Amino acid sequence: MEDRAQRTAQTTDKLSKDELQRIEFYLEEAQRMSHTGSWAWNVEQQQDVYWSPELFRIWGLDPREGLRAVQTISELVHPDDLTKLLELRDRAIENKTDYEIDFRILLSDGSMKYIHGFGHPVIDTSGTVVELVGTIMDVTQQYQARKELEEALEEIQELRDRLYRENLALKNEIDRSSAFRDIVGTSRELQSVLALVSKIAPTDITVLISGETGTGKERIARAIHDRSHRTSRPFVAVNCAAMPAALIASELFGHERGAFTGAVQRHLGRFELAEGGTIFLDEVGELPPETQLALLRVLQEREFERVGGHQSLRTDVRVIAATNRDLGAAVRSGTFRSDLYYRLNVFPIDLPPLRDRKEDIRPLVEHFIERYCLRTGKKKRILSESVLELLESYSWPGNIRELQNVVERSLIIDETDYFMVDERWLSHEFHSAGLTSDLFANVTGRTRQLIEDALTESNGRVSGPDGAAARLGLPPSTLESKIKSLKIDKRRFRKR
Repeated sequence: MEDRAQRTAQTTDKLSKDELQRIEFYLEEAQRMSHTGSWAWNVEQQQDVYWSPELFRIWGLDPREGLRAVQTISELVHPDDLTKLLELRDRAIENKTDYEIDFRILLSDGSMKYIHGFGHPVIDTSGTVVELVGTIMDVTQQYQARKELEEALEEIQELRDRLYRENLALKNEIDRSSAFRDIVGTSRELQSVLALVSKIAPTDITVLISGETGTGKERIARAIHDRSHRTSRPFVAVNCAAMPAALIASELFGHERGAFTGAVQRHLGRFELAEGGTIFLDEVGELPPETQLALLRVLQEREFERVGGHQSLRTDVRVIAATNRDLGAAVRSGTFRSDLYYRLNVFPIDLPPLRDRKEDIRPLVEHFIERYCLRTGKKKRILSESVLELLESYSWPGNIRELQNVVERSLIIDETDYFMVDERWLSHEFHSAGLTSDLFANVTGRTRQLIEDALTESNGRVSGPDGAAARLGLPPSTLESKIKSLKIDKRRFRKR
Protein backbone atom coordinates (compact mmCIF):
# COMPACT_ATOMS: atom_id res chain seq x y z
CA MET A 1 0.00 0.00 0.00
CA GLU A 2 2.82 2.32 0.89
CA ASP A 3 4.68 1.45 -2.31
CA ARG A 4 1.60 2.25 -4.38
CA ALA A 5 1.24 5.65 -2.68
CA GLN A 6 4.89 6.40 -3.28
CA ARG A 7 4.64 5.48 -6.95
CA THR A 8 1.49 7.64 -7.30
CA ALA A 9 3.30 10.60 -5.71
CA GLN A 10 6.26 10.17 -8.06
CA THR A 11 3.93 10.03 -11.07
CA THR A 12 2.09 13.15 -9.92
CA ASP A 13 5.39 14.95 -9.33
CA LYS A 14 6.57 13.96 -12.84
CA LEU A 15 3.35 15.22 -14.38
CA SER A 16 3.70 18.52 -12.51
CA LYS A 17 7.26 18.96 -13.78
CA ASP A 18 6.16 18.17 -17.33
CA GLU A 19 3.31 20.65 -17.04
CA LEU A 20 5.62 23.29 -15.62
CA GLN A 21 8.14 22.75 -18.41
CA ARG A 22 5.39 23.01 -21.00
CA ILE A 23 4.15 26.27 -19.49
CA GLU A 24 7.69 27.65 -19.40
CA PHE A 25 8.13 26.64 -23.06
CA TYR A 26 4.92 28.43 -24.06
CA LEU A 27 5.96 31.54 -22.14
CA GLU A 28 9.42 31.57 -23.68
CA GLU A 29 7.99 31.15 -27.18
CA ALA A 30 5.50 33.94 -26.60
CA GLN A 31 8.28 36.25 -25.44
CA ARG A 32 10.49 35.28 -28.37
CA MET A 33 7.76 35.99 -30.95
CA SER A 34 6.78 39.31 -29.35
CA HIS A 35 10.41 40.38 -28.69
CA THR A 36 9.52 40.81 -25.02
CA GLY A 37 11.76 39.85 -22.10
CA SER A 38 11.01 39.70 -18.36
CA TRP A 39 13.24 40.41 -15.39
CA ALA A 40 13.42 40.66 -11.59
CA TRP A 41 15.65 42.95 -9.53
CA ASN A 42 16.31 42.55 -5.80
CA VAL A 43 16.03 45.86 -4.02
CA GLU A 44 18.08 44.92 -0.92
CA GLN A 45 20.90 43.26 -2.89
CA GLN A 46 20.76 45.92 -5.63
CA GLN A 47 21.18 43.32 -8.36
CA ASP A 48 19.31 41.32 -10.97
CA VAL A 49 18.00 37.97 -9.82
CA TYR A 50 16.24 36.82 -12.97
CA TRP A 51 16.38 37.39 -16.75
CA SER A 52 14.26 35.48 -19.24
CA PRO A 53 16.03 33.97 -22.28
CA GLU A 54 14.49 36.55 -24.63
CA LEU A 55 15.79 39.36 -22.42
CA PHE A 56 19.33 38.05 -22.93
CA ARG A 57 18.78 37.96 -26.69
CA ILE A 58 17.42 41.54 -26.73
CA TRP A 59 20.58 42.76 -25.00
CA GLY A 60 22.77 40.74 -27.33
CA LEU A 61 23.96 38.31 -24.60
CA ASP A 62 24.12 34.50 -24.47
CA PRO A 63 21.32 33.01 -22.27
CA ARG A 64 23.51 29.99 -21.53
CA GLU A 65 25.96 32.13 -19.57
CA GLY A 66 23.24 33.20 -17.14
CA LEU A 67 23.25 36.29 -14.98
CA ARG A 68 27.04 36.26 -14.61
CA ALA A 69 27.15 37.65 -18.19
CA VAL A 70 24.88 40.57 -17.29
CA GLN A 71 26.70 43.89 -17.19
CA THR A 72 25.66 46.86 -15.06
CA ILE A 73 22.90 49.12 -16.32
CA SER A 74 25.33 52.01 -16.69
CA GLU A 75 27.25 49.97 -19.30
CA LEU A 76 24.16 48.91 -21.25
CA VAL A 77 21.80 51.88 -21.33
CA HIS A 78 22.46 54.86 -23.58
CA PRO A 79 24.14 57.60 -21.47
CA ASP A 80 21.49 60.16 -22.41
CA ASP A 81 18.72 57.87 -21.07
CA LEU A 82 20.43 56.40 -18.00
CA THR A 83 19.57 59.19 -15.51
CA LYS A 84 15.90 59.12 -16.45
CA LEU A 85 15.75 55.32 -16.06
CA LEU A 86 17.40 55.32 -12.62
CA GLU A 87 15.19 58.16 -11.40
CA LEU A 88 12.03 56.31 -12.45
CA ARG A 89 13.24 53.10 -10.80
CA ASP A 90 14.01 54.86 -7.49
CA ARG A 91 10.69 56.74 -7.59
CA ALA A 92 8.81 53.47 -8.14
CA ILE A 93 10.46 52.00 -5.05
CA GLU A 94 9.81 55.09 -2.95
CA ASN A 95 6.19 55.60 -4.04
CA LYS A 96 5.43 51.89 -4.53
CA THR A 97 4.04 52.61 -8.01
CA ASP A 98 4.45 51.13 -11.47
CA TYR A 99 6.45 52.93 -14.10
CA GLU A 100 6.77 52.95 -17.88
CA ILE A 101 9.68 54.25 -19.95
CA ASP A 102 11.22 54.43 -23.43
CA PHE A 103 15.01 54.23 -23.62
CA ARG A 104 17.89 53.05 -25.78
CA ILE A 105 20.49 50.36 -25.22
CA LEU A 106 23.94 50.00 -26.74
CA LEU A 107 25.08 46.56 -27.90
CA SER A 108 28.61 45.23 -27.91
CA ASP A 109 28.80 45.50 -31.70
CA GLY A 110 28.11 49.25 -31.50
CA SER A 111 24.51 49.06 -32.72
CA MET A 112 21.57 50.54 -30.84
CA LYS A 113 18.10 49.28 -29.98
CA TYR A 114 14.98 51.15 -28.90
CA ILE A 115 13.25 49.70 -25.84
CA HIS A 116 9.82 50.15 -24.25
CA GLY A 117 9.83 49.00 -20.61
CA PHE A 118 7.45 48.45 -17.67
CA GLY A 119 8.34 48.08 -13.98
CA HIS A 120 6.27 46.88 -11.00
CA PRO A 121 7.23 46.86 -7.27
CA VAL A 122 6.74 43.63 -5.26
CA ILE A 123 5.72 44.45 -1.68
CA ASP A 124 6.00 42.05 1.25
CA THR A 125 3.60 41.73 4.18
CA SER A 126 5.36 44.51 6.08
CA GLY A 127 4.79 46.95 3.21
CA THR A 128 8.41 46.99 2.08
CA VAL A 129 9.36 46.85 -1.61
CA VAL A 130 11.57 43.79 -1.90
CA GLU A 131 11.76 43.39 -5.66
CA LEU A 132 11.04 45.10 -8.91
CA VAL A 133 9.72 42.94 -11.73
CA GLY A 134 8.98 43.97 -15.23
CA THR A 135 9.27 43.51 -18.96
CA ILE A 136 11.05 45.20 -21.81
CA MET A 137 10.04 45.07 -25.46
CA ASP A 138 12.34 45.61 -28.41
CA VAL A 139 10.51 48.28 -30.47
CA THR A 140 13.43 49.06 -32.79
CA GLN A 141 11.52 47.90 -35.89
CA GLN A 142 8.47 49.97 -34.92
CA TYR A 143 10.68 52.99 -34.24
CA GLN A 144 12.42 52.65 -37.59
CA ALA A 145 9.09 52.16 -39.38
CA ARG A 146 7.69 55.26 -37.68
CA LYS A 147 10.82 57.22 -38.54
CA GLU A 148 10.61 56.11 -42.17
CA LEU A 149 6.94 57.10 -42.22
CA GLU A 150 7.74 60.52 -40.74
CA GLU A 151 10.53 60.98 -43.31
CA ALA A 152 8.11 59.95 -46.08
CA LEU A 153 5.51 62.40 -44.80
CA GLU A 154 8.20 65.08 -44.60
CA GLU A 155 9.18 64.33 -48.19
CA ILE A 156 5.54 64.46 -49.27
CA GLN A 157 5.17 67.81 -47.51
CA GLU A 158 8.30 69.11 -49.24
CA LEU A 159 6.95 67.92 -52.59
CA ARG A 160 3.64 69.64 -51.85
CA ASP A 161 5.50 72.81 -50.92
CA ARG A 162 7.54 72.61 -54.12
CA LEU A 163 4.40 72.03 -56.20
CA TYR A 164 2.78 74.99 -54.47
CA ARG A 165 5.78 77.16 -55.36
CA GLU A 166 5.88 75.89 -58.94
CA ASN A 167 2.15 76.57 -59.39
CA LEU A 168 2.69 80.03 -57.98
CA ALA A 169 5.61 80.60 -60.34
CA LEU A 170 3.52 79.36 -63.30
CA LYS A 171 0.65 81.65 -62.36
CA ASN A 172 3.12 84.48 -62.03
CA GLU A 173 4.47 83.73 -65.52
CA ILE A 174 0.95 83.70 -66.95
CA ASP A 175 0.21 87.00 -65.25
CA ARG A 176 3.42 88.48 -66.64
CA SER A 177 2.37 87.68 -70.20
CA SER A 178 -1.21 88.86 -69.73
CA ALA A 179 -2.32 92.14 -71.31
CA PHE A 180 -4.65 92.63 -68.33
CA ARG A 181 -1.71 93.87 -66.28
CA ASP A 182 -0.43 96.38 -68.81
CA ILE A 183 -0.24 99.91 -67.48
CA VAL A 184 -2.16 102.07 -69.94
CA GLY A 185 -1.91 105.84 -70.25
CA THR A 186 0.22 108.70 -71.52
CA SER A 187 -0.54 111.43 -68.99
CA ARG A 188 2.30 113.37 -67.43
CA GLU A 189 1.25 112.16 -63.96
CA LEU A 190 1.43 108.50 -64.97
CA GLN A 191 4.70 108.92 -66.83
CA SER A 192 6.26 110.46 -63.73
CA VAL A 193 5.30 107.37 -61.74
CA LEU A 194 6.70 105.04 -64.41
CA ALA A 195 9.96 106.99 -64.43
CA LEU A 196 10.30 106.30 -60.69
CA VAL A 197 9.52 102.63 -61.30
CA SER A 198 12.36 102.41 -63.82
CA LYS A 199 14.81 103.89 -61.33
CA ILE A 200 13.97 101.78 -58.29
CA ALA A 201 13.09 98.44 -59.97
CA PRO A 202 16.71 97.20 -60.29
CA THR A 203 17.30 97.80 -56.57
CA ASP A 204 15.98 95.92 -53.54
CA ILE A 205 14.71 99.04 -51.82
CA THR A 206 11.44 98.77 -49.88
CA VAL A 207 8.61 100.70 -51.54
CA LEU A 208 5.37 102.13 -50.12
CA ILE A 209 2.71 102.86 -52.77
CA SER A 210 -0.08 105.22 -51.75
CA GLY A 211 -3.23 105.99 -53.65
CA GLU A 212 -7.00 105.80 -53.68
CA THR A 213 -8.75 102.49 -54.17
CA GLY A 214 -8.72 101.32 -57.78
CA THR A 215 -5.73 103.40 -58.90
CA GLY A 216 -3.64 100.34 -59.82
CA LYS A 217 -1.26 99.97 -56.88
CA GLU A 218 -0.79 96.24 -57.48
CA ARG A 219 0.03 96.83 -61.16
CA ILE A 220 2.74 99.29 -60.21
CA ALA A 221 4.11 96.76 -57.71
CA ARG A 222 4.15 94.09 -60.42
CA ALA A 223 5.88 96.49 -62.80
CA ILE A 224 8.63 97.02 -60.21
CA HIS A 225 8.99 93.25 -59.77
CA ASP A 226 9.00 92.52 -63.51
CA ARG A 227 11.79 95.02 -64.11
CA SER A 228 13.94 93.77 -61.23
CA HIS A 229 16.52 90.97 -61.01
CA ARG A 230 13.85 88.99 -59.13
CA THR A 231 11.55 88.73 -62.13
CA SER A 232 12.11 84.98 -62.51
CA ARG A 233 11.05 84.41 -58.89
CA PRO A 234 7.50 84.60 -57.47
CA PHE A 235 5.44 87.74 -57.04
CA VAL A 236 3.07 87.08 -54.12
CA ALA A 237 0.25 89.53 -53.47
CA VAL A 238 -1.49 89.67 -50.08
CA ASN A 239 -4.57 91.76 -49.30
CA CYS A 240 -4.11 92.44 -45.60
CA ALA A 241 -7.63 93.85 -45.28
CA ALA A 242 -9.25 90.69 -46.65
CA MET A 243 -7.90 88.35 -43.94
CA PRO A 244 -9.24 87.87 -40.39
CA ALA A 245 -6.90 89.44 -37.85
CA ALA A 246 -6.51 86.09 -36.06
CA LEU A 247 -5.25 84.34 -39.20
CA ILE A 248 -3.15 86.93 -40.98
CA ALA A 249 0.07 86.04 -39.11
CA SER A 250 -0.40 82.42 -40.15
CA GLU A 251 -1.00 83.46 -43.77
CA LEU A 252 2.07 85.67 -43.88
CA PHE A 253 4.53 83.56 -41.89
CA GLY A 254 2.98 80.07 -41.96
CA HIS A 255 2.22 77.78 -39.03
CA GLU A 256 3.35 74.47 -37.60
CA ARG A 257 1.12 71.45 -37.19
CA GLY A 258 -0.96 71.79 -34.02
CA ALA A 259 -0.24 75.53 -33.67
CA PHE A 260 -3.98 76.13 -33.21
CA THR A 261 -7.30 74.35 -33.62
CA GLY A 262 -7.59 73.19 -37.23
CA ALA A 263 -3.84 73.30 -37.93
CA VAL A 264 -3.66 69.64 -38.97
CA GLN A 265 -0.45 70.04 -40.97
CA ARG A 266 2.38 72.47 -41.53
CA HIS A 267 1.44 75.44 -43.68
CA LEU A 268 3.85 77.60 -45.66
CA GLY A 269 3.33 81.32 -45.30
CA ARG A 270 3.41 83.87 -48.09
CA PHE A 271 6.94 84.96 -47.20
CA GLU A 272 8.22 81.42 -47.76
CA LEU A 273 6.33 81.20 -51.05
CA ALA A 274 7.84 84.49 -52.18
CA GLU A 275 11.41 83.39 -51.36
CA GLY A 276 13.83 85.08 -53.75
CA GLY A 277 11.03 87.19 -55.20
CA THR A 278 8.69 89.99 -54.14
CA ILE A 279 5.83 90.14 -51.65
CA PHE A 280 3.18 92.81 -52.14
CA LEU A 281 1.32 93.78 -48.96
CA ASP A 282 -1.82 95.60 -50.06
CA GLU A 283 -3.71 97.62 -47.45
CA VAL A 284 -0.77 97.22 -45.06
CA GLY A 285 -2.38 99.73 -42.72
CA GLU A 286 -4.92 97.07 -41.70
CA LEU A 287 -2.33 94.80 -40.05
CA PRO A 288 -3.00 94.13 -36.33
CA PRO A 289 -0.32 95.32 -33.86
CA GLU A 290 1.27 91.90 -33.21
CA THR A 291 1.63 91.25 -36.95
CA GLN A 292 3.11 94.73 -37.42
CA LEU A 293 5.82 93.73 -34.94
CA ALA A 294 6.53 90.47 -36.80
CA LEU A 295 6.75 92.36 -40.11
CA LEU A 296 9.14 94.85 -38.55
CA ARG A 297 11.41 91.94 -37.58
CA VAL A 298 11.39 90.72 -41.18
CA LEU A 299 12.39 94.15 -42.47
CA GLN A 300 15.09 94.65 -39.81
CA GLU A 301 16.58 91.18 -39.41
CA ARG A 302 15.34 89.31 -42.51
CA GLU A 303 13.96 86.45 -40.42
CA PHE A 304 10.69 85.23 -38.92
CA GLU A 305 9.11 82.27 -37.13
CA ARG A 306 6.09 80.23 -38.15
CA VAL A 307 3.12 80.47 -35.80
CA GLY A 308 3.59 77.75 -33.18
CA GLY A 309 7.22 77.28 -34.16
CA HIS A 310 10.51 78.11 -32.43
CA GLN A 311 12.91 78.01 -35.38
CA SER A 312 13.96 81.31 -36.95
CA LEU A 313 13.73 81.18 -40.73
CA ARG A 314 15.84 83.44 -42.94
CA THR A 315 14.13 85.15 -45.85
CA ASP A 316 15.27 86.87 -49.02
CA VAL A 317 12.17 88.74 -50.15
CA ARG A 318 11.65 92.28 -51.42
CA VAL A 319 8.76 94.00 -49.67
CA ILE A 320 6.43 96.38 -51.51
CA ALA A 321 3.54 97.73 -49.46
CA ALA A 322 0.49 99.74 -50.45
CA THR A 323 -2.22 101.67 -48.68
CA ASN A 324 -5.19 103.90 -49.41
CA ARG A 325 -4.98 105.29 -45.88
CA ASP A 326 -2.92 108.14 -44.48
CA LEU A 327 -0.36 106.05 -42.58
CA GLY A 328 1.21 109.20 -41.15
CA ALA A 329 -2.10 110.00 -39.47
CA ALA A 330 -2.37 106.37 -38.31
CA VAL A 331 1.06 106.69 -36.68
CA ARG A 332 0.00 109.87 -34.92
CA SER A 333 -3.19 108.22 -33.66
CA GLY A 334 -1.25 105.21 -32.37
CA THR A 335 -2.87 102.58 -34.63
CA PHE A 336 0.27 102.00 -36.72
CA ARG A 337 3.83 101.56 -35.47
CA SER A 338 6.08 104.50 -36.29
CA ASP A 339 9.19 102.28 -36.61
CA LEU A 340 7.38 100.03 -39.11
CA TYR A 341 6.11 103.05 -41.04
CA TYR A 342 9.63 104.39 -41.50
CA ARG A 343 10.90 100.94 -42.52
CA LEU A 344 8.17 100.68 -45.18
CA ASN A 345 8.33 104.28 -46.36
CA VAL A 346 11.92 104.08 -47.62
CA PHE A 347 10.81 105.01 -51.14
CA PRO A 348 7.25 106.39 -51.39
CA ILE A 349 5.24 106.43 -54.62
CA ASP A 350 1.94 108.33 -54.81
CA LEU A 351 -0.47 107.22 -57.53
CA PRO A 352 -2.68 109.98 -58.93
CA PRO A 353 -6.46 109.39 -59.05
CA LEU A 354 -8.11 108.99 -62.43
CA ARG A 355 -9.78 112.40 -62.17
CA ASP A 356 -6.30 113.96 -62.25
CA ARG A 357 -5.25 112.10 -65.42
CA LYS A 358 -8.36 112.32 -67.58
CA GLU A 359 -6.36 112.18 -70.80
CA ASP A 360 -5.79 108.52 -69.96
CA ILE A 361 -9.52 107.70 -70.01
CA ARG A 362 -9.66 107.20 -73.80
CA PRO A 363 -6.74 104.73 -74.00
CA LEU A 364 -8.03 102.92 -70.91
CA VAL A 365 -11.55 102.51 -72.34
CA GLU A 366 -10.17 101.33 -75.70
CA HIS A 367 -7.89 98.90 -73.88
CA PHE A 368 -10.75 97.44 -71.83
CA ILE A 369 -13.01 97.17 -74.89
CA GLU A 370 -10.35 95.38 -76.91
CA ARG A 371 -9.44 93.02 -74.10
CA TYR A 372 -13.05 92.09 -73.30
CA CYS A 373 -14.06 91.59 -76.94
CA LEU A 374 -10.97 89.49 -77.57
CA ARG A 375 -11.79 87.32 -74.59
CA THR A 376 -15.46 86.82 -75.45
CA GLY A 377 -15.27 86.82 -79.25
CA LYS A 378 -17.53 89.84 -79.55
CA LYS A 379 -17.22 92.51 -82.19
CA LYS A 380 -15.15 95.52 -81.16
CA ARG A 381 -17.23 98.61 -80.29
CA ILE A 382 -16.70 102.16 -81.53
CA LEU A 383 -16.04 104.83 -78.88
CA SER A 384 -17.84 108.05 -79.79
CA GLU A 385 -16.70 111.51 -78.73
CA SER A 386 -19.98 112.18 -76.93
CA VAL A 387 -19.56 109.08 -74.74
CA LEU A 388 -15.91 109.96 -74.13
CA GLU A 389 -16.93 113.47 -72.99
CA LEU A 390 -19.45 111.88 -70.64
CA LEU A 391 -16.77 109.63 -69.16
CA GLU A 392 -14.28 112.47 -68.81
CA SER A 393 -16.82 114.63 -66.96
CA TYR A 394 -17.21 112.06 -64.19
CA SER A 395 -15.03 112.17 -61.03
CA TRP A 396 -14.43 108.37 -60.85
CA PRO A 397 -14.28 107.79 -57.07
CA GLY A 398 -13.53 104.13 -57.81
CA ASN A 399 -10.83 105.14 -60.30
CA ILE A 400 -9.60 102.66 -62.95
CA ARG A 401 -11.38 99.70 -61.37
CA GLU A 402 -14.71 101.54 -61.57
CA LEU A 403 -14.03 102.52 -65.20
CA GLN A 404 -13.29 98.90 -66.06
CA ASN A 405 -16.57 97.79 -64.46
CA VAL A 406 -18.54 100.36 -66.47
CA VAL A 407 -16.91 99.22 -69.72
CA GLU A 408 -17.62 95.53 -69.12
CA ARG A 409 -21.18 96.27 -68.00
CA SER A 410 -21.84 98.09 -71.27
CA LEU A 411 -20.35 95.33 -73.41
CA ILE A 412 -22.42 92.67 -71.66
CA ILE A 413 -25.72 94.51 -71.97
CA ASP A 414 -25.53 96.39 -75.26
CA GLU A 415 -24.65 94.61 -78.53
CA THR A 416 -24.72 97.47 -81.02
CA ASP A 417 -21.69 98.67 -83.01
CA TYR A 418 -21.12 101.59 -80.65
CA PHE A 419 -19.92 101.64 -77.09
CA MET A 420 -22.81 103.01 -75.04
CA VAL A 421 -22.96 104.19 -71.44
CA ASP A 422 -26.06 105.09 -69.50
CA GLU A 423 -25.56 108.35 -67.59
CA ARG A 424 -27.13 106.83 -64.49
CA TRP A 425 -24.17 104.43 -64.23
CA LEU A 426 -21.98 107.45 -63.50
CA SER A 427 -23.75 108.27 -60.28
CA HIS A 428 -23.09 107.53 -56.64
CA GLU A 429 -26.72 106.48 -56.30
CA PHE A 430 -26.45 103.90 -59.10
CA HIS A 431 -26.47 100.97 -56.70
CA SER A 432 -29.35 102.23 -54.59
CA ALA A 433 -32.47 100.07 -54.39
CA GLY A 434 -34.62 99.88 -57.51
CA LEU A 435 -32.46 101.96 -59.85
CA THR A 436 -30.30 99.12 -61.10
CA SER A 437 -33.25 96.92 -62.02
CA ASP A 438 -35.02 99.85 -63.74
CA LEU A 439 -31.87 100.61 -65.71
CA PHE A 440 -31.41 97.06 -66.92
CA ALA A 441 -35.08 96.81 -67.80
CA ASN A 442 -34.68 99.95 -69.92
CA VAL A 443 -31.57 98.58 -71.69
CA THR A 444 -33.22 95.20 -72.25
CA GLY A 445 -36.19 96.94 -73.83
CA ARG A 446 -33.95 98.85 -76.23
CA THR A 447 -32.12 95.63 -77.18
CA ARG A 448 -35.44 93.87 -77.86
CA GLN A 449 -36.54 96.70 -80.14
CA LEU A 450 -33.29 96.56 -82.17
CA ILE A 451 -33.61 92.80 -82.64
CA GLU A 452 -37.28 92.96 -83.60
CA ASP A 453 -36.60 95.72 -86.15
CA ALA A 454 -33.82 93.59 -87.71
CA LEU A 455 -36.13 90.52 -87.83
CA THR A 456 -38.85 92.57 -89.51
CA GLU A 457 -36.42 93.72 -92.21
CA SER A 458 -35.05 90.20 -92.74
CA ASN A 459 -38.47 88.53 -92.86
CA GLY A 460 -37.72 86.62 -89.66
CA ARG A 461 -34.43 85.18 -90.93
CA VAL A 462 -31.43 85.18 -88.57
CA SER A 463 -28.61 83.79 -90.73
CA GLY A 464 -27.49 84.59 -94.25
CA PRO A 465 -26.25 87.78 -95.91
CA ASP A 466 -29.66 89.43 -95.53
CA GLY A 467 -30.44 87.93 -92.11
CA ALA A 468 -30.96 89.83 -88.89
CA ALA A 469 -27.54 88.80 -87.54
CA ALA A 470 -25.73 90.38 -90.50
CA ARG A 471 -27.82 93.55 -90.15
CA LEU A 472 -26.88 93.82 -86.46
CA GLY A 473 -23.24 92.81 -86.99
CA LEU A 474 -23.54 89.79 -84.70
CA PRO A 475 -22.67 86.11 -85.13
CA PRO A 476 -25.90 84.15 -85.81
CA SER A 477 -25.31 81.99 -82.72
CA THR A 478 -25.06 85.09 -80.50
CA LEU A 479 -28.28 86.53 -81.92
CA GLU A 480 -30.09 83.19 -81.52
CA SER A 481 -29.01 83.12 -77.89
CA LYS A 482 -30.22 86.67 -77.36
CA ILE A 483 -33.57 85.92 -79.09
CA LYS A 484 -34.02 82.90 -76.83
CA SER A 485 -33.17 84.83 -73.67
CA LEU A 486 -35.63 87.62 -74.59
CA LYS A 487 -38.28 85.02 -75.60
CA ILE A 488 -38.83 86.61 -79.03
CA ASP A 489 -40.96 84.57 -81.44
CA LYS A 490 -39.21 84.70 -84.85
CA ARG A 491 -42.19 83.20 -86.65
CA ARG A 492 -44.35 86.28 -86.22
CA PHE A 493 -41.93 88.33 -88.38
CA ARG A 494 -42.24 86.05 -91.40
CA LYS A 495 -44.39 87.35 -94.23
CA ARG A 496 -47.14 84.96 -95.19
